Amino acid sequence: MEYYQRRKEQARQTEQAILQAALELCRTRSFDKVSVRDICRRAGITTGAFYHHFSSKEDLLSQGFTPLDRQMERALDGHEGDPAQDRLGRILSTYALFVDTLGWELAARYYQHRLDNPDDAASVDPTRYTLRAILDCLEQGRREGLLSEGIAPQWAADFCFRHFRGVVIDWILHRGGYPLLAKLEQDYTFFQKAFRA
Repeated sequence: MEYYQRRKEQARQTEQAILQAALELCRTRSFDKVSVRDICRRAGITTGAFYHHFSSKEDLLSQGFTPLDRQMERALDGHEGDPAQDRLGRILSTYALFVDTLGWELAARYYQHRLDNPDDAASVDPTRYTLRAILDCLEQGRREGLLSEGIAPQWAADFCFRHFRGVVIDWILHRGGYPLLAKLEQDYTFFQKAFRA
């Protein structure tokens, strides 16, 4: 069992290294100009290892926001006891900074991939860490009196996720022409007032 667990962890680390290498390269060059060999070189792996984890470079787009979950775990680590409002703000800023770091072009490519592959639901998997963290904050917020009685935490989590994803798409349509974090923070302030009204 120990051998199996070790191999599973190595596979997870290799997959994360591939995704991280692709993100880093795509920040300086467009997705189309980054090759699988470039990604492998940056990740320190062979092309065989790449194709063991992903069927193509485009397959990386199916896992596009998986690194967000890792970044979110790190951002929330040690903040479990914080008020729900603070934790939700931390989730929001981590999300905005992650997408801003991707850049509008790569984020656009990711969403175009989603539109072209409607059966690929990896990013909206309800077991993803980021989605569960949002729901956890809103459930805590309900206990702390931050949500009015008629608003279910599950509905509020889904609403927030859809709205903030919509803001990202608007940001893409404006070719990253405004500061994403400032816009999301402005909307979050509005929602804080609306949910308590």
